[in-house]
Amino acid sequence: MDVAPQRCSSRAEQEAYPEFIRIEIMGRNQRGWCTALMLAATTALTTVPAKALVPTVYVPSSAELQGSAIGIGRTAAQLLGLGQPEEAARLAALAVRLRPNDERLWAVLAEAQLRSKQLKPAANSLARAKQLNPKNAGLWFAEASLALRDNRPGDAIPLLDQGLQLDSTNASAYFDLGNARIMQKQYRPALKAFEKASALKPSFWEAVNNQAIVLFEMGNTREAIQRWRRVLTIERNAEPMLALAAALNRETPNDDEALKLARKALQQDPNYVLPAHQKQQLWGLNLRLAARDLLKNPKLRDAVERAEANADPSSTP
Repeated sequence: MDVAPQRCSSRAEQEAYPEFIRIEIMGRNQRGWCTALMLAATTALTTVPAKALVPTVYVPSSAELQGSAIGIGRTAAQLLGLGQPEEAARLAALAVRLRPNDERLWAVLAEAQLRSKQLKPAANSLARAKQLNPKNAGLWFAEASLALRDNRPGDAIPLLDQGLQLDSTNASAYFDLGNARIMQKQYRPALKAFEKASALKPSFWEAVNNQAIVLFEMGNTREAIQRWRRVLTIERNAEPMLALAAALNRETPNDDEALKLARKALQQDPNYVLPAHQKQQLWGLNLRLAARDLLKNPKLRDAVERAEANADPSSTP
């Protein structure tokens, strides 16, 4: 049976491996141009002077580079989780150069820039991410957080409202909305937002803590005390401890529980001895004055002096 001549190799194969001659096994009694090519090439190799090898560099394709960008973005996000925002920002910047139309990578870059206090670049990155995917609620929330960080609650509120239209069950967004209302001294809307946040996420102790802060500013000290007590059943944190102590001392000066809580709070986080730190945590004027009165108590002098020595003033902007 006659067998049609077969190709020795494709052009791509020859170009991919120029230093080798690819030999294909021919069928029985088959003769073709492959054999002639092999002989001609062998003759050429014996007559042409040898040349130095020219090194080649592998250049990844566009698709491969874009695929690598996803992995780089994941690494950047992991670095954020490890508390290394500067390194994360550098990697995320590389990722968006490789894959510029992926809003997820722009969002990682914005978060890294925000955490490393690069506020203007973070705003630009978020704007790019939103342009790519305006229906991503998280991008609206992130831009609102940036506005809050920059003390612009009026800008944050419409951004949060827009995001909540896309994702109405986001507890953190309601928490930020409450913080924005506190910054505007709109206590009733703030309380409503914090209550919504804790209803969506009962373990969200920060939301319950801020409910108590708002209630105290509104003059409802007893209800504030109850909510701070509730917080401490979830998380034994220095902030609600000292706030509860200040409220108890306001109700009953020299209260033993208040003094014990104050000592414990200052030992756990000395920064709360600083009025500037209290204000940064959105403590209202009434609560800061109550804390000042408590910390003037002579029985707390040693605890206050120790906290002042260990506090970090740079923790407040």
